[in-house]
Amino acid sequence: MNSQRWKGIVLIITGAMLWGASGPMMEWLLEHYAMSVPFFLTLRLLIAGALVLLSLRLTKKPVWRIWKDRAWRIRLMIFAIFGMLAVQYTFVAAIHASNATVATLMQFIGPVYIILFVSWTVRKFPPVYQVIGMLGTFVGLFFLLTGGQVGKLAISGEALFWGIAVGLAFAFYTVYPARLMAEWGVLLVVGWGMVIGGVILGIVSGVWASDEWHFLTNPTVIWMSLAIIVVGTLAFVLFLSSMKYITAVETSILSSVEPLTAMVVSFFWFSQVFGGLQYLGMIIMLLFITWLTIAGEKQSEH
Repeated sequence: MNSQRWKGIVLIITGAMLWGASGPMMEWLLEHYAMSVPFFLTLRLLIAGALVLLSLRLTKKPVWRIWKDRAWRIRLMIFAIFGMLAVQYTFVAAIHASNATVATLMQFIGPVYIILFVSWTVRKFPPVYQVIGMLGTFVGLFFLLTGGQVGKLAISGEALFWGIAVGLAFAFYTVYPARLMAEWGVLLVVGWGMVIGGVILGIVSGVWASDEWHFLTNPTVIWMSLAIIVVGTLAFVLFLSSMKYITAVETSILSSVEPLTAMVVSFFWFSQVFGGLQYLGMIIMLLFITWLTIAGEKQSEH
């Protein structure tokens, strides 16, 4: 294996582990300080987005040019609201309603929603390999959510709602910005997406009138919030950088380290233990999402 491939593998595994670890960090902060999702997420999006844009500006990248074209402005706004803000909000809300492991796994169902949407738009039944992948994923999801007991949810209805929502948001986040990123670069689009999303969420939630600003006088909250922002942003950069050295299939497979990391961190940090059938469900979900990716890549090569 050449050094470039090794570099790509190290980048994706490190990025996935950092993102997986950021979930339990958010879970701890929201639980211990009763911070609301809108307040925390507004600050996170604004600070992370500003840091990304500032880094681009320091490297002499034209960060304002995208606003000069009306068509690109509209696309950027759509991505910021229904992509960046939606996926971030639903992910944090899913963590708040359940835990980081469940939220991360529900996010991984995004490819299934993409398949169903594409099949519906072209009015064609999905290929056999996709049907197998989706059925296997739903079997795993059944065990994760019910522990194998029909009619009994192992998580709350609220957690299930946000879990489904994060998968849908992640699917849109994955598919929609392809043209934007090809034209303007990933970091620029993501940076502006975060800033716009943070501004809109702040306006809607009336963050300036929030009674939660006192949290920012607590050193623990400040340091944990900064750690979450830095770890999450670094994870994203490492993930994107890995795409230069390894294939999309390899990236997808190796990124399965993300939910596994969330599960391990939650176990040691929160002593969080699932039932045996729930662990089986997690494994089945990861296997069939990987199957969907590999089979889809092989199909596209023919």
